[in-house]
Amino acid sequence: MRLLVVRDPDELATAAADIVQEVLERRPDALIVLPTGNTPLGMYGELVRRHAGGHLPTARMRVAQLDEYLGVAADDPQSLFGWMQRSALGPMGVTSDRVIRFAADAPDPTAACRAYDAAVIEAGGVDLAVLGIGRNGHLGFNEPPSGPDAPTRVVELSAESRAANAAYWSGDAVPERAVTAGMSTILGARKALLLASGSAKAEVVRRLLDEDPSPDLPASLLKHHPDATLIVDQAAYPGEGGGET
Repeated sequence: MRLLVVRDPDELATAAADIVQEVLERRPDALIVLPTGNTPLGMYGELVRRHAGGHLPTARMRVAQLDEYLGVAADDPQSLFGWMQRSALGPMGVTSDRVIRFAADAPDPTAACRAYDAAVIEAGGVDLAVLGIGRNGHLGFNEPPSGPDAPTRVVELSAESRAANAAYWSGDAVPERAVTAGMSTILGARKALLLASGSAKAEVVRRLLDEDPSPDLPASLLKHHPDATLIVDQAAYPGEGGGET
């Protein structure tokens, strides 16, 4: 796994956007898994700026959702899909027919997960998976322990994950269950980009760098990926200095 340490969130946003743009310039119809949360917001802002300036080829870009709260409809303002649509898809001109999303409110969520995986396979697989790392090392909602063969599935959210998402729920209770792209889907991406920003992520980044790959730290399984990049800002980096390693 390649490590890139940058100065601050602005540099992280630029470096991450550069990788997304490289993938799209190489393959304009690339299928990209996109995350939600605070960490990728700067990247989305930079991608939107480039799109508005005519410098980012998004006319054929395809997107796959990373995760969603179970039972929440796509048009619910608190859905992760709605968040993604407002923050990235709409401003970048990515239309709904080019998005593989979770039908998290379907009567049979297990069948919906199978349909998601089938759509990814039919699309030719994931070209780039952009990911944030949770404080307990989760990717998407793959809570520890999650092995490399963990499928796309319904999951129980940890108390830590629910607390981290509470701010988005305006005082309402965060759902206890979710659906997530499995580790098998994430690790099957041709390229993976993992982002970490802020001092609150320094401990999990330290574990990621120091510990052997293990289901107890799902993000560590990216160490086995043939083309994975970890970008961290200095506040999230437990070492000294910056640059590439």
